[in-house]
Amino acid sequence: MLAETICSAVSAAGLGIAAVTAYRKRFLTATRIAAYSLVPVGLVLTGVVEWVAGIAFKPSVWLGFGVLGLSWLLFMTTRAVERRSGTTRAERKAARAAGRNEAVAPAASAPSLGAGGTAGPAAAAKPQAQPKPKKKQEAAAPGDDFSDIEAILKKHGI
Repeated sequence: MLAETICSAVSAAGLGIAAVTAYRKRFLTATRIAAYSLVPVGLVLTGVVEWVAGIAFKPSVWLGFGVLGLSWLLFMTTRAVERRSGTTRAERKAARAAGRNEAVAPAASAPSLGAGGTAGPAAAAKPQAQPKPKKKQEAAAPGDDFSDIEAILKKHGI
C-alpha cells in the first residue's frame, strides 16, 4: 500500500515538472519527462510493484541471490585463472589434437617421430643432427626479417 502511494506521488510530481517544462515551450523534453513519470503508475497497475515488494522481504529470495552471486564469483574466478595461464579451452583442445598428429620440429623437413608417430622410444631418444648454419647465413638472417617491411615502406615512398 505504501509503495503504491509513493509511486503515485512520484508520477504526480513528474507530470507537474513536465507541465512546467511545456510552459517554457520545450515540448520534446516535456513529453519525455511525462513518459518517465508515468512509468511508476504503470508498474503499480500491472502488479510489478507488489511482486517486487513480495520477493524483497523473503529470506529465501535473498538466499537465492546469494547463491547466484556465489556462482557468478566462481565463474569469474575460473575465467581469470584461465586467462592468466594464457590458454583457453579451444587452445587446449587444439594442443591435444596436435599431440595425436605427427609432431614436427621447427624448420624440420621430416616428422620428428617418424611415420604416424609410431616410432619407438629409441628413435625418440636420438636427437636428429641438424647442420650448423654458416656465419654468412647467421648475418643474413636478421636482414631477412625486415626485408618485407622495407619493401612495403619503399612501395609507399617512406
